[in-house]
Amino acid sequence: MKITKLLGVAATAALATGALVTGTPAAASSDTLLNTEMVPALQRDLGLTAGQALARIQSETAAGALEQSLASALAGSFGGASYNEATGKLRVGVTDAAKLGQVAAGGAEAELVRFSAAQLDSTVDKLNAGERAADGAITGWGVDTKTNRVTLNVLPGKSGVVDSYLEKTGVDKTAVAVVETTSAPTLKYDVRGGDAYYINNSSRCSIGFSVSGGFLTAGHCGPGTVTGSNRVAMGSFSRVSFPSNDYASVRVNSNWTPRGVINNGTRVSGSNVAATGASVCKSGSTTGWTCGTVGAKNQTVRYAEGTVYGMTATNVRSQAGDSGGSFIAGNQAQGMLSGGNSSVTYFFPVRPALSATGTSLVLG
Repeated sequence: MKITKLLGVAATAALATGALVTGTPAAASSDTLLNTEMVPALQRDLGLTAGQALARIQSETAAGALEQSLASALAGSFGGASYNEATGKLRVGVTDAAKLGQVAAGGAEAELVRFSAAQLDSTVDKLNAGERAADGAITGWGVDTKTNRVTLNVLPGKSGVVDSYLEKTGVDKTAVAVVETTSAPTLKYDVRGGDAYYINNSSRCSIGFSVSGGFLTAGHCGPGTVTGSNRVAMGSFSRVSFPSNDYASVRVNSNWTPRGVINNGTRVSGSNVAATGASVCKSGSTTGWTCGTVGAKNQTVRYAEGTVYGMTATNVRSQAGDSGGSFIAGNQAQGMLSGGNSSVTYFFPVRPALSATGTSLVLG
């Protein structure tokens, strides 16, 4: 197979036929929302009706403006603010009891607190300055205006490491609340069609389409362990079929989230098969976004590595490293790039790959 290695040979389009591996919404009307999907998402995740979601957006927007105004007016006695979802009002902490009436007159709920916002921010600054001395069991810290403390998160059963760190940083321990968290935080990455991934830290291929639990790609890219384009561990091949077919599925770990998009922003909304002669575009990690037309279907292609049946020919440009990349017509997934030569590129259709792997497309 023509596979682009990490330090390997650059491929050209003139190769003989070979596998190619390598805003804030402010109005109470859904019509004026900058993000029209916000209301249904709020309904789903916060258990609200559409009317309640719109009313909450309007209330929270007003609360945000009020917080800025009161923070300026209260100056050094401002102790932070939070939105009270039960009352729909802004709750504002003050360190000076004489200012409680000023807060109430401004339309917010007033609460006498011990630490000012400036003091809590200063505590965070001290913890940040000594961050390198923090034990690995300490997973982070930050201001919690609801409790008027700096919350310091630590792994279960590891609270004993906190005192020595607080002493090293010289913070006021009474300003810190220690909270045991369930697990250490990890970075999250998106799985997108056309992005590069690496097999066994050696060869490069391209993601085809996000599916339930991972993504589809070309079978000749596997098997092995997989890292993303950023060289972060991604997962491993769960199903590989090559030759005869040229598809594979990769199951990704919890650091990666399959998204129903191609890496240029194109949404994937289905898998209706495009007609011969229709326009089609491809996204791959070597040649990027290239387009052409759908050619003959049900093609048998005899690679040196083995014969593949049932493929579709196109005149779309591709090179080594594009293997597995997304072929899409409009918003309809067509297949994963297999191989080709200087005049033709073949893709293996996505529908039989979905059926064989028991997966379903993640739609955008």
